[in-house]
Amino acid sequence: MFSVTIQAVKARPGTYLFSRPQVPRKAKFPVIDAHNHLWGAWNNIKAVVKVMDETGVACYCDLTANVELQWVKGGYAFKATDIDGFLEHAASPYPGRFYGFTTTLFTRPTNRPLFTDAKAFVAEVVRTLDKHVRSGLRGLKILKELGLHYRDAAGRLLRCCDDRLAPVWEECARRGLPVLLHQADPYGFFEPVTPANEHYGNLKKYSSWSFVNPKFPRFMELQRDMARLVRNHRRATFILAHVANFPENLEYVSDLLDANPNVFVDLSARTDELGRQPHTAREFIIRHQDRVLFGTDMPASPEMYRYHFRFYETFDEYFPHPDYDGTFDRHRWKVCGIGLPDEVLKKLYHLNALKLIPGLRTELKGLRI
Repeated sequence: MFSVTIQAVKARPGTYLFSRPQVPRKAKFPVIDAHNHLWGAWNNIKAVVKVMDETGVACYCDLTANVELQWVKGGYAFKATDIDGFLEHAASPYPGRFYGFTTTLFTRPTNRPLFTDAKAFVAEVVRTLDKHVRSGLRGLKILKELGLHYRDAAGRLLRCCDDRLAPVWEECARRGLPVLLHQADPYGFFEPVTPANEHYGNLKKYSSWSFVNPKFPRFMELQRDMARLVRNHRRATFILAHVANFPENLEYVSDLLDANPNVFVDLSARTDELGRQPHTAREFIIRHQDRVLFGTDMPASPEMYRYHFRFYETFDEYFPHPDYDGTFDRHRWKVCGIGLPDEVLKKLYHLNALKLIPGLRTELKGLRI
């Protein structure tokens, strides 16, 4: 017979046997939120800056500096504006804290043709791009409406890889301007809206986010169009939003990055997908650490940013992610933190953006990045 003595492990009063990660109050390193929107809500700028100061967000990208947004039943509606509001209310009064992208003419009403004369449209896009860049904007943002909604004068769906739009991407390449491209949406948005769909709650609330109707292209069609576009324009730099909108299949996104050195991805609004596969997500980010950008695509709040720092900086387990609107009233599942190494965190948080966004490193010198 063997006798076994089990000795209790003693811990100091008020401590835990295992280290319990704390939710970071501020990011471990300065953060550039490279995917977000102000949507023309200029009366909210002071509140955004206060949140940035509280959480360690050094700089914030307004990807739609010439667009206003309104929430409507079943989704949202946008309209194009000029860039004066962004310059007057964000960029000028807060030097180095905000930079902007332009959508040029890619925010026209979706119930009308995007153009009747493709060459004239492209020429106008290039002129608008030139004007906005000379005013200080730093890249081109393409919303998902290109590929899902916009049509030409003949009623044909316009795809991002349409040859008629090629001069736009080549102009961005010539200028060294990144193109932040949103194609498709979460995979479930293209599936039937039933309780079996993991996005059922979102699609019931925002009915316009459902693309199951046959009038829309299928998810993999949009992925193939995007892959064709970045392959055909290798001199241009593309940032594919939301982990190329395929975080459900990180092997696919990894292969896309390997095949196209001109491609980066931002991780905005997809930590829910990453956090349910934390080991794979961690390996993906470490492998592609020079090609990933931090972004949130959610209204600024201390809770929202601290959630992201908890996710990237700790190995905490099984905590709720924010919904797409940045609130914590509802979540689809719980996530686990991925505890990135410091050298990878720095690249994700700011170094890759400084490398990629024209003139940003010079502008942010005074912010100790």
